Amino acid sequence: MFQGKTVVVTGGASGIGRQTALRFAQEGANLVIVTKKSAEAAKATVAEIEALGRRAIYVMCDVACEADVERMVETAVDTFGSLDIAFNNAGVGPDGVTIPFVNVTEVTEHDWDLVADTNLKGVFLCLKHELRQMRSQRSGCIVTTASTAGLKPMANFGAYGPAKAGMIMLTKMAAIENRDLGIRLNIICPGPTLGTGMADRMFGAKPIEDGLLEGLRMGTTDEVASVVLWLCSEEAGYINGNVITIDGGRDIL
Repeated sequence: MFQGKTVVVTGGASGIGRQTALRFAQEGANLVIVTKKSAEAAKATVAEIEALGRRAIYVMCDVACEADVERMVETAVDTFGSLDIAFNNAGVGPDGVTIPFVNVTEVTEHDWDLVADTNLKGVFLCLKHELRQMRSQRSGCIVTTASTAGLKPMANFGAYGPAKAGMIMLTKMAAIENRDLGIRLNIICPGPTLGTGMADRMFGAKPIEDGLLEGLRMGTTDEVASVVLWLCSEEAGYINGNVITIDGGRDIL
């Protein structure tokens, strides 16, 4: 389905990003795995992709740093000749371990900046430089990973919900600005998902072991990856600027 396409995946060394990268590789794509810190995990993901007979590289990149993001896009194009698909998936948020759940009056400036810069500023910078390349090609597809936390207020989540809500509006705005240039942009909003570091730390061992949270099944990284691939495929060629919630109906209860 994506034979010979070049796909950039931020946060591609683990969780949803890694599984989505592998699925793209299974469909014939060449991958650029982007990570800020996880070089060994990125190398392992690249090795798995190469074992599938596809080409892959990894790039160390802080998505909140414009010079890094510009270099990331340049590296993708220099290596593979184009940038056809971008999955802007890198993100951080409160998990009770690395970043605490606290009332807004107790959020530190450091934690606010870390979450807002990685999630919202990071998507802004990625869109800015990815779209410059795609506009020159007059083609491309971008998917942004937001969250159900960006659709409804959640107490004690600090900058996470506001940043995810901003990511949704930013991607919608970019979809309007580029819809006449052969470029599509959409947003996914996963709920709690098994196999992601944030969920594992947030919910602990029990829901990870039985796959349940509050009596409802948690999603899987492969289920999220399936939606991303569909949004980037020709089958979704008339889908643009939309938000797809992937939470098993949790938010309608």
